[in-house]
Amino acid sequence: MSNDTIDSANLTPSQQERRSRMLAAAQALAIEGGWDAVQMRDVSERADVALGTLYRYFPSKVHLLVGVMRAATETLGRSLEKRPANGGTAAHRVREVLARGTRALQREPRLTDAMVRALMFADATAADDVNEVTRQTTRTIITAMNANGRAESEDDDSVARVLEMVWLTSILSWLSGRCTAEEMDEDLTVATNLLVRE
Repeated sequence: MSNDTIDSANLTPSQQERRSRMLAAAQALAIEGGWDAVQMRDVSERADVALGTLYRYFPSKVHLLVGVMRAATETLGRSLEKRPANGGTAAHRVREVLARGTRALQREPRLTDAMVRALMFADATAADDVNEVTRQTTRTIITAMNANGRAESEDDDSVARVLEMVWLTSILSWLSGRCTAEEMDEDLTVATNLLVRE
């Protein structure tokens, strides 16, 4: 992080509101036109902030869209806290969590494509947001595994991270047209059944 970049961990309320406007503008542009539609100048105009201000919060389009993905992951996590996964087995609950996350991604394919591209292009300068996406996703899967009193296993973190990788690969295959939504669901079901144990 350069000295001119604003640290997102220590924002004032007005800075947080400004950051949220920028993320919302980027998200709206990505929904409308995908990766190519998210141009920094257009984001700054839609968010009603100076272009220089946008760059102080987000040094590049990649940083901006990874920030959008982090916000989306946090929103999914809050949704699952309010309405936890149901089911008698750990595998069933994890399948439900992945299915709900997948449906959210499939509702806005252009946005999903833009976020996933940003995740793939992100370098060490975007590590904070990338790591938070991974941490939140891993924690969501582990929480689903251990609902209904299942004892947490020392392997849970590894299982969750492997499932996250399978999920990302499935999303990439769906986005590129190499698999259907149904095939994606089948692959995630197989992976979950193989990896998640009571």
